[in-house]
Amino acid sequence: MSLPQIQNEIGQIALLAFSLIVARFIIKHFLASVVWRAIRTHKFESMFAEQKRAETLISIIGTALTILVWVIGLVGLLTIFHVNIAGLLTGAGVIGVVVGLGAQNAIKDFVAGLFILIENQYRIGDIITLGDVSGVVEKITLRITKLRDLDGNMHIIPNGTVNVITNRTCEWSAVNMDIGISYDSDIEVVKKVINNTSKKMASDPAWKDQIIEPLEFLRIEGFGDSAVIVKALGKVKPGKQWGVAGEFRARLKVAFSENSIEIPFPQRVIHQADKI
Repeated sequence: MSLPQIQNEIGQIALLAFSLIVARFIIKHFLASVVWRAIRTHKFESMFAEQKRAETLISIIGTALTILVWVIGLVGLLTIFHVNIAGLLTGAGVIGVVVGLGAQNAIKDFVAGLFILIENQYRIGDIITLGDVSGVVEKITLRITKLRDLDGNMHIIPNGTVNVITNRTCEWSAVNMDIGISYDSDIEVVKKVINNTSKKMASDPAWKDQIIEPLEFLRIEGFGDSAVIVKALGKVKPGKQWGVAGEFRARLKVAFSENSIEIPFPQRVIHQADKI
């Protein structure tokens, strides 16, 4: 190979590398603004939901475009070195049939990931349950979803393996609470205390932005061995149900004590047989 040919190939490689760097820079710096502009043409229930949708699209589209750039770069490099791409593709086609038979699960994962994206089933930042695993969505690709649970464990789940998806932070969340009270309690008083405690909490500046509908006494849910179970139900912002429920329990305990409403503990009555 002559010196001019070597110099020409080096120049082509340098140009290809520069093009790949520019393409990667464009993806990194301009994809976000394009996605945000597209997102803002749709109506979302909150800015938080809009942000989660945008982050999800940026993650998935960015990964797909990066892979495309590297594929184009590889093809360009093979062309510079005069590799017969057509021959490679023909051979790859035969190999692809063999590999494809063993890659059906991967194809299933990609298709499932595509529907997750299109249907907006869940987004980065959502708290979801996939099968028997729950956690916060940290990353979504067309093939996998990464969940971080409360213990800090990272679960990597192929998208095609999940049949049931439970999104706990979609649009709004509910606080569904069962409360045990003694059989001696006046239900009307209990109802009043629960509702008043909830209204006071909903007017508290520290909590009012998280609460959509204050908890209300709903019904008597059942009769336990030592307690009457009453149900209270409310609506809160996505993902805020655990914090709101914990604060409400703390306030309700104080309110019950002030109104002499007993929170019973399990009791057992023992009958002793008379001695003969």
